[in-house]
Amino acid sequence: MKIRTASSSDFETVLALNRESERFLSPLTWDQLDRLHQRADLHQVLEIEGGVAAFVLALREGASYDSVNYRWFVERYERFLYVDRIVVSAARRGQGLGRLLYESVFSHARAMRVPMVTCEYDIEPPNPASEHFHGLFGFVEVGHQSTAGGKKRVSLQAATLSLE
Repeated sequence: MKIRTASSSDFETVLALNRESERFLSPLTWDQLDRLHQRADLHQVLEIEGGVAAFVLALREGASYDSVNYRWFVERYERFLYVDRIVVSAARRGQGLGRLLYESVFSHARAMRVPMVTCEYDIEPPNPASEHFHGLFGFVEVGHQSTAGGKKRVSLQAATLSLE
């Protein structure tokens, strides 16, 4: 098992993983992924036995990204690392892979002296697994908003880091 920086050769698998979880995420095309990859502060994949089983994509403040959730954080916080998406293969869920990727995200944020990691998850329709998972990492709700033309409601979350 190994976490490494994603490359364009991983895009097909990343897109397939994203499709598996689209009920919780926004859809993603090759071109959108390529733009996000170029703007990301952190885009990692977790490999098991030579295959990509999970990925995380995170952006710092100041990135050129039009996500309404990312923009919400830009309007309120000076410095943060925004987790745009973290996806674990359906076949590999429950094995701690999401935890390993989030540990990498938090380690990266501390190394970059970023005081906050931010994200969102669906509350309408509810995503209790994501709520529980993020709670384990110290995320707290800092706001909420409707998205997808009112079809979804998200909880905007932040975890403050100790940088000492």
